[in-house]
Amino acid sequence: MPSYTRPEAREWAREKLIGAINCTIPSFTSDLRGINEKAIRHDIALAKQHGFIGTLGVSEVAISVPEYTDFLQISKDEGGDDFVLVHHASWSNLEQNLEALRGAEDAGADIVLLSYPPNFYPETEQEIYDYTKAVCDATDLAVILFPMYLWGFSPRIHPSDIPVRLIRRLLDDCPNIAVIKAEGGFPHYMGAIECQRHFGEEVVISVPIESDLISLGQLFPIQLSATSDHEYYGPMIPRIMELLRAEKFDDASELFWQIHPGRKVKASLGPVIGGGAFINRQFWKFQGWLQGYNGGPLRQPTQRIHDAQMKALRQALVDSQLEPSMDPFREFFIGRNPV
Repeated sequence: MPSYTRPEAREWAREKLIGAINCTIPSFTSDLRGINEKAIRHDIALAKQHGFIGTLGVSEVAISVPEYTDFLQISKDEGGDDFVLVHHASWSNLEQNLEALRGAEDAGADIVLLSYPPNFYPETEQEIYDYTKAVCDATDLAVILFPMYLWGFSPRIHPSDIPVRLIRRLLDDCPNIAVIKAEGGFPHYMGAIECQRHFGEEVVISVPIESDLISLGQLFPIQLSATSDHEYYGPMIPRIMELLRAEKFDDASELFWQIHPGRKVKASLGPVIGGGAFINRQFWKFQGWLQGYNGGPLRQPTQRIHDAQMKALRQALVDSQLEPSMDPFREFFIGRNPV
């Protein structure tokens, strides 16, 4: 059970969600027949050590709903009550999403990141409204609304992915929408500015893109950056958010430029990482491994990562003065906690 009631979701988010939330990709046993509890606990403990206030339990890998529920239970047990566990509502259809949502509630998830299935092809705003409301109505957990280019809503529905007028309807009719993960119109940050201007006093506006966060956070307060692959930079994003909250903008800017080599290389690999409108979770797992996270094998189907990309990502962290792991790349595919 959540520590708040449905009508308290927005107040809970305002009070609790202050800081950065990273992503945890499930780890599997060496034979890929089960999840790897030791590795999962390792990743959650390191995320806490790096200063993250919570994590997204990524579901966009080859994993069953029961396995995913176990993954969340392990993550919650390791993270504890003060560590925010985000359920990734990214499954094949509405029915499966509702099944996974019930499992996430039982596992102790604190909040839901609402995604849209690859086979969902709305041609009207009403269809997006209906799907979103169906998920929100099915839970008392707080929900993160996520305007995002990956859903394919732009330009068919609106260039901003989910337009302000539709967000307005959803906030009015779904009181447990407590956060907007403002990536509409990516790679431009107009969506974040629009959401802040229209809805910033009602719900928490999350800016997950760290370059936007560090820039815009010097113009108006941003309390949350969730959810993103911030683990690529180790403890840097939680540290920078503390500087922004303290209005130490020169110090935050200095760190912005320090990690700029990493940012540039990661962006240059974007077509590889995001090709086919799908996030390459193998890349994200490798990015985390460079900072001490588990790594380890993923099941088919999964995208791949090759030497050239691994070398570029590691060298970019060296150039960013972040001391990445120099272990042989073969160790990534084994994982730091093989079982």
